[in-house]
Amino acid sequence: MSSSEQTERLSRTPVTADDLDLAVRLAVEVLGTAPAAAWEGKAGSLEWDCWETVEHLSDDLFAYAVQLGPKSPPLEGEVPFVWESRRPGGPANAIHADRGAGPAGLMQVLEASGALLVAMVRTASPETRAYHGFGVSDPEGFAAMGIVETVVHTYDLAQGLGLVWSPPEGVCARVLARLFPDAPTSTDPWDTLLWATGRAELDGRPRLTKWRWDGTPRG
Repeated sequence: MSSSEQTERLSRTPVTADDLDLAVRLAVEVLGTAPAAAWEGKAGSLEWDCWETVEHLSDDLFAYAVQLGPKSPPLEGEVPFVWESRRPGGPANAIHADRGAGPAGLMQVLEASGALLVAMVRTASPETRAYHGFGVSDPEGFAAMGIVETVVHTYDLAQGLGLVWSPPEGVCARVLARLFPDAPTSTDPWDTLLWATGRAELDGRPRLTKWRWDGTPRG
């Protein structure tokens, strides 16, 4: 990394609760336009159907929120909710949406789970630390992780549902700087985030078969 890139990383703009709130709101707006019959199809390259993928995303947002919830957040494991699959090969979730409520109810579950994480990021002390498998993290890190889950799974869903999805460039750039500090900085942030999460090639770089972010606090 060049000295100018190092300076840019050190002076980066933090990821905020507003960024997360925007990402979830835009995802709900886009996904809410999908036809009801499309939800049983596969979500992009995932093995889950579109309904299950929204449940998984909702569960991610919920899980990140509750990690920040205890007075003394766990540093060596997750808050012990029960995560379980409802079919072999399905996502292991604590959160499941009532299928009888239809797609509109599914969107409420997603919106509500996102709101929980937004609220926790807004109210938790910046000094709070909590466990994640990709590194003990702070509220900003959990906001960034929630955004990654939201924007890339909405990408998966858009493929399966026949929708167009492109999240805000600035949000993607801030998330890359927070979680993927070694990612290229001269390429389009959204394209770069798709590459960093194993979903696309990037400017001559092959699609990644293994990837992870670094959730540990910067500085």
